Amino acid sequence: MAVRITCITKDYGNHYDRHEAIQYLTWVNEQTRASGRSTRLEIVQFLERRGVAYTKDAFGNVAYLVVRVSPYGNKYVKTIADGKETDNLLALPEC
Repeated sequence: MAVRITCITKDYGNHYDRHEAIQYLTWVNEQTRASGRSTRLEIVQFLERRGVAYTKDAFGNVAYLVVRVSPYGNKYVKTIADGKETDNLLALPEC
C-alpha cells in the first residue's frame, strides 16, 4: 500500500532534530481515496513493514519517506528525492 502525506502536526518542543517534532502525519491513499491521521511511530512501523509513503508537490514531484534514527535512538521519518535527503516533509502545511 502507498499513501501520500498531505500535512503534518508538530509538537513544537525542544528537539535535537526538527523531524522528531512531527507528532502526526495526515495521509491519503490516492488509489482508494482512503485517508487518515497517524502518529509518527505508526508511520515508522508502516514503512518498516514495507509500506510506501511519499509527498508530492504542485508540479507532481515525489519525495519518498524513509526511517531514520536520531543520536538519542528516536525513530523519525524524512524524505528522499533524487537520492538526497530533503525537507519536503517539513515544507508541508500544518494540519
